[in-house]
Amino acid sequence: MKRRMELLGEFNGIRVFDDFAHHPTAIRLCLDGAREVAEGRVLAVLEPRSNTMKMGVHNEQLAAALSFADTVWAYQSDALGWDLDAVLSGDNIHIETDVAAIVAGVKAAARPGDCVVIMSNGSFDGIYGLMCESIAEA
Repeated sequence: MKRRMELLGEFNGIRVFDDFAHHPTAIRLCLDGAREVAEGRVLAVLEPRSNTMKMGVHNEQLAAALSFADTVWAYQSDALGWDLDAVLSGDNIHIETDVAAIVAGVKAAARPGDCVVIMSNGSFDGIYGLMCESIAEA
């Protein structure tokens, strides 16, 4: 099925996946699945984009769902009606307002054996191609 743990490629020993996960249950299941196939860490990249996420319906469950990842980059878009900082915190959480900053952060952190899982139900400002190109250049 397209966009369900879809392998976008392996670059320098780092696998990059795309998943349609857009609510806490799907996020948890996606990251749990990634954990099973990862030889190293699971690096999660999230765009909370669905209507229920934008309204904050899942705020109470989001941190627990993301806890299945070793490190998380979350995108604070202008369209999100609440602050990610109010829900997500910790040394392994990076909240960014710019896709390029997310790509740079993941590229700097990723190492061979890691799985990068990008989760969104939209185009995520072209992050899929940007991430693959960036990690391939490392």
